[in-house]
Amino acid sequence: MRVAVLGGGNGAYAAAADLTEQGHEVRFWRRNAAALPNRITLQDAVGEREIRLARTCTEMGEAVRGAELVFMPDPAFTQPDNAQRLAPHLADGQVVFLAPGTFGSVVMTRVMRAAGSRAHFAIAETGTLPWLTRKHGASTAAITARATRLPTGVFPAHRHDEVFAKLKLAFPAIEPVEDALSAALMNAGPVIHPPLVLMNAGPLEHFERWDIHKEGTQPAIRRVTDALDAERIAVRVTLAYAAPHFPLADHYRRDGDEWMYGRRVHQKLTDSGDWKERIVLAEHRYMREDVELGLAFLVSVCDWAGVPCPVARGLLALGSAVQGRDLRAGPRTLEALGLAGLSREAMRKMLQEGA
Repeated sequence: MRVAVLGGGNGAYAAAADLTEQGHEVRFWRRNAAALPNRITLQDAVGEREIRLARTCTEMGEAVRGAELVFMPDPAFTQPDNAQRLAPHLADGQVVFLAPGTFGSVVMTRVMRAAGSRAHFAIAETGTLPWLTRKHGASTAAITARATRLPTGVFPAHRHDEVFAKLKLAFPAIEPVEDALSAALMNAGPVIHPPLVLMNAGPLEHFERWDIHKEGTQPAIRRVTDALDAERIAVRVTLAYAAPHFPLADHYRRDGDEWMYGRRVHQKLTDSGDWKERIVLAEHRYMREDVELGLAFLVSVCDWAGVPCPVARGLLALGSAVQGRDLRAGPRTLEALGLAGLSREAMRKMLQEGA
């Protein structure tokens, strides 16, 4: 299958290499054209090998033209700008896949329609990257684990069958959920990262490098994470979204239900050493994507659904104090998107039909 990979981060490099090795024809674009590699060194449990990409593209249109699937794994805060760039190039029948989405399927569709796109496209989003991965240098992607379960929703939801037929060719681990809101409420980032960065703010600002998943994942922080996740699951249940809800506690367990990256993967993550890194709170995607956008979105959905969320609201207040502005008033809330006044039935219809 012809796949356009758009982005320059960890997920984009892993996607370009891994999908090429699976036999797909990958066209790779990133905004910094000077940094585009023709080859990517892929490191994983099998070993290390060099992957030659089918095509690297300095123009987004060149990458997207003729692609059946457009994969965009860069942070949610890049989505509006990338939607503007993508709008002139999408054609009928193309599928865009966001990993994760943070309700980006709805946001990007709106931006592209406003920019004049009338193409018959659909956007899918899932709850995490298909890989636990980090870049090593300019052209090396190190994959610690591959996702075994990827809960995924489609916007508009009535396009589900045709979209999943394409997605399954590249990502066999995807599992269907009801719609884009259900998928956004599967996003693991706004649950795992806000407690880790906010409750480790002191060490993060003191030490040059700090592993929030190893040194920073202590019992008290885990209890906060579990309480935050319980609020996410409560709003899913209130909105009648079906189980499994992929509780984050399964990520840390050695047995029990399989989480998105399988069992016993947390140990692999910490053993890799790839997450011992410098995190600048004002700049890192854990704050800008998962607190400013993802956590604010979760609080807004809880408020809309009438579900108490004291832990999410408290963490968002801490994040607002760190950033010096009210994150509850940010751009990725139901209020900012003009959706907070919808009834549940009107929301369901919008998600189903894409209006």
